[in-house]
Formats: sequence, C-alpha cells, structure tokens
Amino acid sequence: MMPAETPTAMAARNAWLEADNARLRRLLERHDAPAELRHRLRATLGLLREIIRRSAGFRPEAAVYAAHLEDRLLSLVRMHGAIDRSGEVDLHTAFADELVTYTLHEGQRLRLSGPDILLQTRTAQTLGLAIHELAVNAVEHGAGTGSEGRIDVSWRLEDGAPDPILRILWKETGLTGVAPPSHRGFGTQVLDEMMRHNLDAETELAYDPDGFRYTLAFSMPPHVGRKAEPR
Repeated sequence: MMPAETPTAMAARNAWLEADNARLRRLLERHDAPAELRHRLRATLGLLREIIRRSAGFRPEAAVYAAHLEDRLLSLVRMHGAIDRSGEVDLHTAFADELVTYTLHEGQRLRLSGPDILLQTRTAQTLGLAIHELAVNAVEHGAGTGSEGRIDVSWRLEDGAPDPILRILWKETGLTGVAPPSHRGFGTQVLDEMMRHNLDAETELAYDPDGFRYTLAFSMPPHVGRKAEPR
C-alpha cells in the first residue's frame, strides 16, 4: 500500500493546479478565444479543481485515489462530448449513457422515465457528477451488485414560481441490510453539498431497509434547462 499524501504535498499539488489553471486562462484571453469557449473552460476547470480537492480527502491511497479520480474525469469528458454534439444534453441520455458505462442497461433491472428535458452546459456538467457517483455506488455497493437489485430513476416537472421545479428520484430496491455509511465520503458530498451549492438544489439521501433512495430538486429557469418541444 502506498503512503497517504501528506498535507504539505497536497497543498503543493493544489498550488501547482491553481498556477497551471491560471496560465491556461491567460492563454485563452491572449489568443482571443471565443467567449463561450472561455466560459466553458473556466467552468470545467472549476469543477476539476473541486473534484481533485474533495477526492484527495477521502482516498488516501495514491493508486486508489488516482483510479477514482480518472474515472470521475472520464465521466466529465463523456458529458462534454454530449454537450459538443448539440449544445444541450437530454436528461434521459445523460442517465442512460453514464449507466451503460457500468453495464447497467435499460430493461428489467433499470427503468428510466420522465418528460423530455434538455439541460444547459453548466447544469449538465454538475448533474453528470451526481449521476456518476450514483452509478458507481450502485455497482460497488448497491442494486447493481446482485441479480435481485433494481434501479428506478424518474423525474417530473412541478409548478414553481417564477420557474418550474425539476424533481429527480433515484431509487434502488431488492437489497437487504441497507444502512447509512459510517462516514461522509466524496460521493455523498457530491450528491448533497455540491448539488446544493452549484444548483441551489434540495437533496435527500435515504437508506431504506431494502435499498437506497436519492431525491434532487432544483429550479429550472431557461439558463438551467427546459422541457423539449414535442416532436
């Protein structure tokens, strides 16, 4: 087992990341990159810094930490690919594409249901992190580990003022002996604190006897997302 990263080393790494990100921002400004590109890269860099800093606190073994970090960054890359294709991300596609990466396919054990919702860039990036953590937790500890497990993901739009509320429910069933974790890891921080901070969302994590349940609700003005027009 490799030694845990010391506070001094962690501080030095974070300082290097900050300096490197600053150099990239200066380069973008100097070469007159399009405003939308600058905005998206700044948002991505901010998310990357948050992922790295939060992950380091919960994965002291260097090899394990690196593997989980790479997995999270690949998830972010997949979401960027979806954004680049159309500029918006379909909510159903965001769930389906991330879950299929972990061999969770729609069918008897996985159900996705809800209206057609299109998410804007920042919302899709942030929500993609939550979807990734839910998927990984399911295949490592939850309904994705055995033949009896089932995952139901549903979402709906509720009346709100001045904008509608998007409410998402992730529910795992078919398990036994489910109990809350003994500590709050990075995944829990993403699902709770990061969603509250970045989306101004309401969140609930519940550990039922037969499975895990997660609820996420946030306001959806046009710059966050919209209901797709009927085809």
